Amino acid sequence: MLHRSAVLFVLLAVPSAAVAADKLPDTVTFAEHVAPIVFAQCADCHRPGQVAPFPLLSFEDTKKRAKTSLRVIKDREMPPWQPAAGHGEFQGERRLTDTQIALFEKWVKTGMAEGDASKTPAPPKFADGWQLGKPDLIVKMDRSFDVPADGPDLYQNFVFPLNLKEDKWVTAVEFQATAPTVVHHVLYFTDDGGRGRESEAKVAKGKTDAPPGFPGMGFRPSGALGGWAVGAMPVKLPDGLAMPLPKGADLVLQTHFHPSGKAEKETLTVGLYFADKAPKRTLHRLSLPPAFGLFSQVDIPAGKADFNVSDEFTLPYDVDLVGAGAHAHYLGKTLSMTGTTPDKKVHKLFRIDDWNFNWQGQYLYKEFVRLPKGTVLRGEVTWDNSRDNVRNPSNPPVRVTWGEGTGDEMGSVGLMLVAADEKDSDKLKQAIRQHTLETVIRSRLRGDEIDFERLGLPVPPVWKSSPPKKGGGGR
Repeated sequence: MLHRSAVLFVLLAVPSAAVAADKLPDTVTFAEHVAPIVFAQCADCHRPGQVAPFPLLSFEDTKKRAKTSLRVIKDREMPPWQPAAGHGEFQGERRLTDTQIALFEKWVKTGMAEGDASKTPAPPKFADGWQLGKPDLIVKMDRSFDVPADGPDLYQNFVFPLNLKEDKWVTAVEFQATAPTVVHHVLYFTDDGGRGRESEAKVAKGKTDAPPGFPGMGFRPSGALGGWAVGAMPVKLPDGLAMPLPKGADLVLQTHFHPSGKAEKETLTVGLYFADKAPKRTLHRLSLPPAFGLFSQVDIPAGKADFNVSDEFTLPYDVDLVGAGAHAHYLGKTLSMTGTTPDKKVHKLFRIDDWNFNWQGQYLYKEFVRLPKGTVLRGEVTWDNSRDNVRNPSNPPVRVTWGEGTGDEMGSVGLMLVAADEKDSDKLKQAIRQHTLETVIRSRLRGDEIDFERLGLPVPPVWKSSPPKKGGGGR
């Protein structure tokens, strides 16, 4: 944060609790008190060419939108930061303190004074083009994708042939959008089997004006390189970590578009940042429950306000946690991850108390979190399918089961982690895979009914070989 005022510095040291009026300065001004907050926490998105609908780079900008800003700040809708306090410390935190919110509120309620303009900090400067500097490889769509002015959200997958002659290691991915106001989130996948190209060719077959890519959220990648959501800034993996990008693999961007009321044409440009050498430690991903809950009986009755799914995984080796994240659809409510060590100490690793599908992200810990062998990781997801859930897309509520569409549901909490000792890395990977396999087998033995064809997913081999339990429940 840009601390340009001694008064503000003192105020930010106040514990995050109810802020007494006598703790605030007698006069709150934009120049000394509000500008440092807005420039540090809002301007990244609220500037020309970014996804936010209006800029916040001056006194005039901020005053014009002050009442709207105050409402969403007090509701903690803005800045977009979902992780709950006290459940992990993450890089780039955008959570406003109670004192900062009280400052902004007093400024609005006392007339929005500008103060001495000479004391206003300079607006932040942003790098032209790439936020992380010039990428090592830049690829661009060969034609634009049309986003209509209105209608339902769109999910389109764009295939970028990379034609790499050797294996690479990716430390970061960044993209530039020609119509950023309609780009909601992007997931970066690798595809070394040509499935993306096949899907695109199938959609375009016999058409001369087919749009680029192919629709849907059911693409099966061979690997993942992270993602981006509204409000997030691109970051590089820390401490020499990097993600594998095999030679010959394509890059596939699964892109979520949200129509803005104005027809747009999007031509994405993607920048890849490579490590100079292979990392000394291998990055792994663990999701609890696996497969976003596909094999965990996600079947939410209409009106059910606290439907719950949880899963546990016992660490077979010491690990370092690198980052955390979560995913659900509109009915998602709380998502959490804890770790209970063999001495029964509970580590609060990650939590979201009020999930918002519109603000998704991956979060890197400020410092790696060491957990010992035998730690029990517990991921838990709850959904709210009641009338009281303001984000429920159905009124009245309807039964919702697992599915790829936003009207369906799914959910899990994920961790990025590395073995504390690299010699244990392969066995850690095998243990994570085994946990997923056991989850699938339990689902099959329960007699769960999963329509893989409807979901556009391959039938797991173990599903074919494991007989279902007679009389078992399912979906």
